[in-house]
Amino acid sequence: MDPTQVPGRRERKKAATRQALSAAARRLFLERGFDKVTVAEIAEAADTAVSTLFVHFPGGKEALVLGDGAEREQALTAAVRERARGVSILQALQDFLATRGPFDPAPDPKARAVAQLVVSTPALRAYARTLWTGCETALVNVIAEQTGQNAGDLSLRLLARYVLEIPDIAGTEPDPPAALDTAFTHLRRGWPKL
Repeated sequence: MDPTQVPGRRERKKAATRQALSAAARRLFLERGFDKVTVAEIAEAADTAVSTLFVHFPGGKEALVLGDGAEREQALTAAVRERARGVSILQALQDFLATRGPFDPAPDPKARAVAQLVVSTPALRAYARTLWTGCETALVNVIAEQTGQNAGDLSLRLLARYVLEIPDIAGTEPDPPAALDTAFTHLRRGWPKL
């Protein structure tokens, strides 16, 4: 959509419904725990039907907290593509991850609670990992584009996979920001030119 155009009524209504469902889900999950809340309860709290919930969030309960991955993929590739001159690809990726979930140094209390919910709930943690690793092809392609390398290069695929596993591995450490630094220290040893 053209950013200068104002969304129509239908688009505004869809966005409002998505927001109401997501807000209701997060509130209920934080109050009672992810596993103790049903999709029917979420739909009721948002004053919608269960079928409407699945139209907006086909990924189910997990998607209500973490989305569908499209924003994540766009933001991840933008971090590489739009990095400042002189900033390495690895530094751009580390800087990007440092603002997300358990790595965020100064989250608001609600964001901190949601990050803790994700880390401590096996279904949410598994879904988050799936969303991250689902960005592999896009990350490989943007690194290849930025470096002039072939996207089929095993080295690029390995790097992308390692980067995308960091949130799941380092995000559960006692000190996630320190673990993030450690992970990228190791990556720089393997890919010193990136």
